[in-house]
Amino acid sequence: MSQLKVKIVNKSHHQLPAYATEASAGMDVRAFISEPITLQPLERALIPTGLYMSLPVGYECQVRPRSGLAAKHGVTVANAPGTIDADYRGEIKVILINLSREPFTVNDGERVAQLVVARHEVVEWESVGTLDDTERSDGGFGHTGVK
Repeated sequence: MSQLKVKIVNKSHHQLPAYATEASAGMDVRAFISEPITLQPLERALIPTGLYMSLPVGYECQVRPRSGLAAKHGVTVANAPGTIDADYRGEIKVILINLSREPFTVNDGERVAQLVVARHEVVEWESVGTLDDTERSDGGFGHTGVK
């Protein structure tokens, strides 16, 4: 598998995001905070990571929830997936939200999200008067039924 070189500055004292297994798509990213942050039920907070990156043009970095946090604690990324654009040079921060009924405390070094770097296309819109018809046509939410 080919590798993409991405420049990164790590101002935290934590390891760089890394793949847990050879086939992982996401890399866990850790909280870089001076004191614990407790999220009350339905509360959200911006969690710093101490990481800054320079992506090549044509790529984005998606900030996605960690399934373990969501399943075990009801904590997820509020704007999932968040997008880090190639021209952004600020600190990567994660918007966590607690969707559970119990408070959740984020500690320094805790894995709070995962990063997925992906190629994307640039769209050039072609304005037309009508679109080609398909079997689905304009069938939307739930149009195929429950089963």
